[in-house]
Amino acid sequence: MDSKLFSGIGLNIDPGILFIILFILILILLIAFLMQSFKYGELRASYEAFMKGRNAATLEEEIEQLFDDIARLKVGAEKNRNDINKIIMNLRETYQRVGIVKYDAFKEMGGKLSFSIALLDDNASGFILNSVHSSDGCYVYTKEIVEGECQITLGDEEKKALMLALEGDSITFD
Repeated sequence: MDSKLFSGIGLNIDPGILFIILFILILILLIAFLMQSFKYGELRASYEAFMKGRNAATLEEEIEQLFDDIARLKVGAEKNRNDINKIIMNLRETYQRVGIVKYDAFKEMGGKLSFSIALLDDNASGFILNSVHSSDGCYVYTKEIVEGECQITLGDEEKKALMLALEGDSITFD
């Protein structure tokens, strides 16, 4: 079948073939349209489920509330960080290093009732408490420690207690 229209513009195409091509193209477009409609329906259903009971204004309020909550959490975290730093600074001044040495001051006394205890802070400053137990009584005295050193001569047990405190060990029995 010849078409005067196609022949007039210099094309020798059978109009039946052209109709078949156009019909196939319409079918492809119809299938693509149906697929897009199906995907749009799924997207619309998801959106409606998400927005159920909400409108744009309440959703905006909820987002603003979340930002406010985050800001409050940041302020709280910063306060906690500052409080922890203060606690750490205070702990440096507490007696946290301890060294104890129990010993017999006099060989005739048994039971290791005498002791030397060194209590030091983070700067290795503090004191040594020495308790000497004898048959006459118990005598207690202290010696100041500044940065790991004592201005007064230390006995063997006091030196050992100081070394234990400086090294981080704690108790020994001689």
